[in-house]
Amino acid sequence: MPKSLRSARQRRLLEWLIAARKTKGVTQSQVAEMLGRPQSFVAKYEGGERRLDVIEFLDVTEALDIDPCELLAQMGHSRDL
Repeated sequence: MPKSLRSARQRRLLEWLIAARKTKGVTQSQVAEMLGRPQSFVAKYEGGERRLDVIEFLDVTEALDIDPCELLAQMGHSRDL
């Protein structure tokens, strides 16, 4: 099993989060501001340099106004990706 930081599922999660951010027309800096974090925090998780823990994931989905349960359900369906 590959390390989760480099796994296909991790990449897919990041793709969804990036797509959601761009669809909403929000910059990395704006997301970072909503989270009270530096822009580099967003750049690092979007770039695959760091993972989000569960609480961070929930904070990001809230900032992007997306349903974390729906996203996790999609992750379950993409297990073989």
